[in-house]
Amino acid sequence: MGFKSDIEIAQECVMEPITKIAEKAGIDEKYLEQYGKYKAKIDYNLLNESDAPNGKLILVTAINPTPAGEGKT
Repeated sequence: MGFKSDIEIAQECVMEPITKIAEKAGIDEKYLEQYGKYKAKIDYNLLNESDAPNGKLILVTAINPTPAGEGKT
């Protein structure tokens, strides 16, 4: 049994609207700059209005090799 291709994995996913994800994270829609139904930027001013203590920063990134198998920077 081989591994699934990237496209097979992507096609099996059920995407959630970004507004629903923001709601779960406690982010009001007024702080979202939406780019379609599934992507958004969060307004930096949200940090100034939050009364919550400082949290942790989590960066999420991905990299795909080129067709020649090389990594990208």
